[in-house]
Amino acid sequence: MPDWSYQTLFRPILFRLPSRLSRKITLQAIGGLSKLPGGSFVVRTFGHMEPSPLLESEASGIVLQTPIGLSGGVDPEGIAHLAIAQFGIGFIEHGPVTIKRMTSLAAIEKDAGQEWIRYPNYYENEGVDRVTELIRTAKHRLPQFARITPMPYTDRREILPELISMIEQLTEAGTDGYYIDVLHGDIGWEEASVLLNDLAGQLQLKSHTSPASNKPLFLYTPPNFPDEYLMPLIQSLPRESWSGVVVGEASSYSFEGALASKVSKEEKADSINKIKAIRSVCAPNWIIKAGGGVHEPQDALDLLQAGADYIMLHSGLIFAGPGLPKRINEAIIYEQVKFWPIEEPPSFWKHWGWMCLLGIGMMLGGLLSWIVAATTVLLPYDLSFIGLSLEDLHHINHNLLHFMSHDRITLAGTMLTIGIVYFQLARHGLREGLHWTRTALLVSGVVGFASFFLYLGYGYFDPLHAIAAVLLLPLFVLAMRRNPDRPYRFAVNVRNDRRWRRAMWGQLSMVVLGFALSIGGLTISVVGITEVFVQTDLVYLDTSTAELNERNAKLIPLIAHDRAGFGGALFCAAVAILIMALWGIQQGSRWLWWTFLLGGAPGFYAGLSVHLSIGYVDLWHLSPALFALVLYVLGLILLYPYLMKLPEAAADGRQ
Repeated sequence: MPDWSYQTLFRPILFRLPSRLSRKITLQAIGGLSKLPGGSFVVRTFGHMEPSPLLESEASGIVLQTPIGLSGGVDPEGIAHLAIAQFGIGFIEHGPVTIKRMTSLAAIEKDAGQEWIRYPNYYENEGVDRVTELIRTAKHRLPQFARITPMPYTDRREILPELISMIEQLTEAGTDGYYIDVLHGDIGWEEASVLLNDLAGQLQLKSHTSPASNKPLFLYTPPNFPDEYLMPLIQSLPRESWSGVVVGEASSYSFEGALASKVSKEEKADSINKIKAIRSVCAPNWIIKAGGGVHEPQDALDLLQAGADYIMLHSGLIFAGPGLPKRINEAIIYEQVKFWPIEEPPSFWKHWGWMCLLGIGMMLGGLLSWIVAATTVLLPYDLSFIGLSLEDLHHINHNLLHFMSHDRITLAGTMLTIGIVYFQLARHGLREGLHWTRTALLVSGVVGFASFFLYLGYGYFDPLHAIAAVLLLPLFVLAMRRNPDRPYRFAVNVRNDRRWRRAMWGQLSMVVLGFALSIGGLTISVVGITEVFVQTDLVYLDTSTAELNERNAKLIPLIAHDRAGFGGALFCAAVAILIMALWGIQQGSRWLWWTFLLGGAPGFYAGLSVHLSIGYVDLWHLSPALFALVLYVLGLILLYPYLMKLPEAAADGRQ
């Protein structure tokens, strides 16, 4: 459920359902997908959220791949943790966790316009036994932290034993650290100070018999907890026993006779103030985690700028979408690398230049093929293979040459598309060390070279195609070698503004286009090496496969070669377009918009114009191409404002 599908299709539907139901449907969908064979691969492929090494850090002896964490309130039952672990997050919180399960039947309320969610029961959770099982059986490898809190109305004398009991149980399951959540209800800061000091002391005494004392402890505070009580409490804690403070994303307050919590954009201001105040009094090595009001990447940057070390996500995932962690990570990387010295671009001959030459070769080959297909249609070795002349073919079927010209011109247009796309990906992506462009070229290239041999299934060896493969394959190999990834050095989008939301529709159009073309390419290839013709082809030719085969047994292999070759080339181009649409959409990437425009134009023009010129205008036959054209035009229109306008950071001269 990437942002381009969540924002456009799923969110409008889910937000019309009761909150508990929509949450369950969403988590079960992505959680169920991740548990299927190959499901995790699908999640990674759609999101391309592998974290950069630049994001890795160590906190209290724990290695975190990214500074982004998942709040426990997002998936309290752990239904989709395996999938969410691949969204670009670095750690997972469980909580609140109480010693017994706490349930509520009251509705969870939300407001899409104001972007807030209200939970009717602050304590609602699965209980320590269930959380212990979740941590013990987790399929992901991310660090897991537990936010533990005493049961409501627990006798003061029972709070400490309750907390220690949960810590010991959760530690045995493999919990990596604890957020101690006691600053709610009617407990005062002085009483909380005594409790927290006693907790640290007792855990220290158990250090020789239990590993619990070795786990980092964090004080958990709601963003609306008064500073006049929090600051002296923090100063009273033994610095050597505590690792830091977690500024929670949810404000707690009394609502209809119960302790409720609310997560919203409004928590950001309180969180920033809280972070700054805590940083001014806490130990220099203490870690601050915060997550209040993070609904777009700029919110996370603001919290980090205020002094937070790590960010936790909750309501932002619901309102912005599952791509938010990736977008935040990209923004953080940009903030790190924007002042780095600009590296000299790699030599043309190191890797990217070879791919440029391959693209130019494909373009020249496409132009040559188009000229031949529009004039003689067949080459001398084609005529030699079937043992007929052009005049003989015309006598066999007066539409046959037109039909073969139609196959070859569409192939030529697709070759031009591939050449333009490859050249652009090499010049603007491979040259800059962008990982996704290398992947696009690698996957598309492997598919393309493999498709050269589809026609062998019908016993026809095309020497020109073979020569092209021999000449271009070394260029492909040279382009893929010694090609290390480099961080993205351009400003990224940090706002959930109208331009970004509109671009999600454009991205959806291009992703669907990529899938549609992929399915079309595979279908044409399969038809080309099996049935060869579809029914509308035979209607246009006014003949049958058997009749053509009877007139000349080598006609079908020759036509099959053209069809399979076109199908393979279309699939090759579609794979590149799909990866561009899935992974390459970044605000201000003007070159990508021009790649979509210039790359798609010859393919669509060739496919539609040749049908009109030869009179093959069956609407059913052309409907897939017309559908693809609509997606293509919509994608270009909707992506134009986003791709052609630089993000704020770049506009301010910081790119």
